Amino acid sequence: MMLFVFEGKKTEPSIFRTLEKLYFLQDIEKTVCCFGCNIYELYRLMNDSDFTEDIVSVIKNRLPATQSSPLKNFTDVADFSEVFLFFDYDFQNKNLPPDEINRQLEEMLRFFDDETENGKLYVNYPMVESIKCTDKLPDSNFINYRATRSECHNFKLFVTEKYPFYKSMDFMIIPHDKKTGLLKDISEEKYNFIKTNWKLLCSQHISKANYICTENYAIPEKKDFVNQRRIFSSQLEKYVEPQDSVAILNSFPLFLYEYF
Repeated sequence: MMLFVFEGKKTEPSIFRTLEKLYFLQDIEKTVCCFGCNIYELYRLMNDSDFTEDIVSVIKNRLPATQSSPLKNFTDVADFSEVFLFFDYDFQNKNLPPDEINRQLEEMLRFFDDETENGKLYVNYPMVESIKCTDKLPDSNFINYRATRSECHNFKLFVTEKYPFYKSMDFMIIPHDKKTGLLKDISEEKYNFIKTNWKLLCSQHISKANYICTENYAIPEKKDFVNQRRIFSSQLEKYVEPQDSVAILNSFPLFLYEYF
């Protein structure tokens, strides 16, 4: 059984439903849980227990224990073979000073560094809407896309205004029924269109991750060249600290690259 923990309740699950259809075998059991708050709130809860509580216990204690809770039949992280967490960097957070934001995220990346143990954390820079930061695919300018701290205060509007080519997420998302959550039927042509776009998105984001870490805009020779801790430290060194900005990067392509 795999567990996917998402920060948000809307965008991340919508993306995941599509990726599940495109890439995962249908007989693999998966549980999806939405935390509903940012990585720094999760850090606070983990820190309150001195990181002795596992991620499943922490989330179960926070979320209402309803019949619809995705974790109601699970006790702790040992109930899952693999655990993946997807959260935003959100370095514009007003409740914490920049140094504390970076210290906390670094600690979380050290703790959540193995999907078969505590879980593995993937970070969006600056947030999940970074997946929409593209001109017509393939986008040769993607290597240069950045966002300043001030632009991140209203990043969703920033994305809409600066990257208007795709008016919605239809170019990469299979629509679903809002009541049942089930994917709607689409034509083979539409399915192939979405899958091709994801291949191009993955190529862009994986190559850019390698550029951030090694200054080589290409698929890395080894997966470890673009591990999450290395990406974070490179973002700090090259963008955050000297320029008060981040290189736009999404975690889902990095997850697909490492997992498949």
